[in-house]
Amino acid sequence: MKSVAFTIGCLFVSLASMAQTREIYTNANFRNIAQNHKVLAILPFKTTLQLRPKEVEKNGGPAGVAMLEKREGVAVQSAMHSYFLKRKESRDLFVDVQDPNRTNSLLERNGITYETQSGFTPEELARILGVDGIVSGTFESNQPMSNGAALAIGLLGGVGGATNTGKMTININDGKTGELLWKYDKSLSRGFGSDTGSIVTTIMRKASRQLPYDKDFRY
Repeated sequence: MKSVAFTIGCLFVSLASMAQTREIYTNANFRNIAQNHKVLAILPFKTTLQLRPKEVEKNGGPAGVAMLEKREGVAVQSAMHSYFLKRKESRDLFVDVQDPNRTNSLLERNGITYETQSGFTPEELARILGVDGIVSGTFESNQPMSNGAALAIGLLGGVGGATNTGKMTININDGKTGELLWKYDKSLSRGFGSDTGSIVTTIMRKASRQLPYDKDFRY
């Protein structure tokens, strides 16, 4: 009986491990491609807010929601930059990250808006921004977070019986070839009160040791 229980337990651990590895993709040639990377730029994240009709109306209709999504995307960009800075200050990260204000100014100067940035390749964006790699991503949520409201977001699996409230995808592309180097997908669920910064920190803390720019990364 104990043997059967042990076997079942091992199976669950194995399945959990498989699920975790599927969340993160790392290019097998990451080291060779990115060995000379010195600076990354983080783009505003493409955000989708799945609001109820009353919430849409409350936020000024579709046009108001679009403005809110842009603000959320910039908030995620800023929170991601803050996290990378902390890692850099702790000497845990071996690349620099461009100031988002500079990134956004250069994008605007070259006629690239929040709405049109997805129409440009990572190579084009890296050349315009003068960086070696591009960090981009998407963020989906059923309510805004950058307004400071207590939104009770936590990672799936951390709270029993939680309902899905969103998803974040983070991509890192090589600035020279455009090749995808790293990708992380993470679903979000209701948990304890939080905001954009704490959610990004929690997500990145989960992923950091599997980020090849991190000192603790192991293949």
